[in-house]
This record gives sequence, C-alpha cells and structure tokens, in this order.
Amino acid sequence: MAERIGLICGAGEFPILLAKGAIKAGHEVITIGFKGITPPEIEKYSSAIEYFRLGKIDAPIKFLKKNGAGKVVMAGSVPHVSIFGGIMPDFRAIKLLASLKDKKANSLLGSIAEEMKKDGLELISSAAFLEDMLAKEGLICGKALTEEEKDAAAYGWKAAKAIAALDIGLTVVLREKVVYAAEGQEGTDKCILRAGELMRQSGDKGKLMVVKVARPNQDMRFDLPVAGIPTLKTMEQAGASILVLEAQKTLIFNPEAFAEEAKKAGITVFAATGEYSFK
Repeated sequence: MAERIGLICGAGEFPILLAKGAIKAGHEVITIGFKGITPPEIEKYSSAIEYFRLGKIDAPIKFLKKNGAGKVVMAGSVPHVSIFGGIMPDFRAIKLLASLKDKKANSLLGSIAEEMKKDGLELISSAAFLEDMLAKEGLICGKALTEEEKDAAAYGWKAAKAIAALDIGLTVVLREKVVYAAEGQEGTDKCILRAGELMRQSGDKGKLMVVKVARPNQDMRFDLPVAGIPTLKTMEQAGASILVLEAQKTLIFNPEAFAEEAKKAGITVFAATGEYSFK
C-alpha cells in the first residue's frame, strides 16, 4: 500500500538512496531538511520539503503531520553539534533535553522517537527500502583472511564492541593486535586517517585493518553503521587493506560498485555476525 514516508534528511548519499528506494516501492517522500547539511538533490525525490534549524522539534513534526506522513526514517549524517551549546532548541526540545538521563546521541534520538510517537508518527528502521544493501555474512570481496588476520579481526571486534557499548564510536583501526585509533566524535574517515598518520610516524610499513561494528542491541531506527566507496578511498589513503563489517546491521551503499572499487584497491571486505565468525 502506497504511503507518505517522512524523511529526516542529513548529509551524504544515504538519504538519496533511501528516497529512491521508497519511491521504487511506490511511496511518496516528505522531507525535513537542514540548510547547509541536506543535499539539494533530495528535492528531486520529495513530494514536499521544508528546511528547519537544528534543535527544532515541534515545527518539523507539524510539517510531517500536515503532509500526511505516518512513518518516518532518519538518514544521513548531521555534524556533531554539542547539545550543551551550538543549537537553538524550541520549547519542546528544551523540555526533551531536560528529561534526558544522559547526553548520549542514542538517548537523544530515542527521546525524539518517543516525542514523535505522541503525535502519531512512527520512526522506522533506517534500512527500510534498502534491505538489499545490508552486508551479507562472509567474504564480500578480496582474499580469504589468514589465521593471523582472523585473530586480529576477533581482537578488533572486541575493542570496537567495547567502545560501541559506551556510545563512543563504532570503529577501531589496528595493525595485528595493536590499536592505532578508536573512533570518537570525529567520525570513521578521520579515525582511519589518524591511524594511517600514526603508523607512518612510527615507521611501520605494514597494512592496517579497519573493524566497524553496530552497537550492542543496535536500534535499527537510527545511526546505523554504513560503508561506501568514500570509505575505501580513505582506507587506501591511510594504508588499510582489510575492512571488517557487522553483517545484517551495516549498510553498504551501491554494493556492486563498492565491491568493484574494493577489488581495484586491493582491499578485502569481510562481514561477520560475531566474534565467533573468525574461529
């Protein structure tokens, strides 16, 4: 049944792909955008679109309801604006922020979802309409992992899961069992580049491994781990040759082109479902 799908649209290709998927499924897209963040291309795929300032909650919800959206998806990155300052919240957002048990992103996004629910809006999985892009378990491209690489991957998996559980980041970059960088607020690409720079400074000529996981009990409605061709370009620049992702919880944008680019760059991509995957 055709529906009007609300899209909270951040930066990057993620929201574009999602909008295309929703339209392909026969739906209309009602978009909430943010000036300077939302890609202008999204307007081609939106039946209605309005731009808001970060920190506003009440007006965007009213816009979605006015335009008949019942289900809503979040897609695309938004710059890490501190909720301690840097945004201009409306009264509804001020009340929401005051009610938070902590200041973590997942707590904030979960509260926004509950706020939408009060107005009859259902926040659904960010992988909606893109299920075919979820990483499938096993070797996606490249050479099979050696026993030493499997051992390092299992170690990296534990480290990544540890920081993910604390809502710090989703990615670690390592060489054998030495972690060169763990993702913080800077995001995956800068984390990878930082690891590459540290390895160069150390004089190490080896290759790095990137391990990116979902949070334990990942809420599929927001902040899913993603990988795309830009990830591979960054890895190539940093001197990383293996990418380990979490299967069924990580979106790989444009999978066929991604696999072809990985092959050209000599990068192995493996999707695991848990630490046991490397045994």
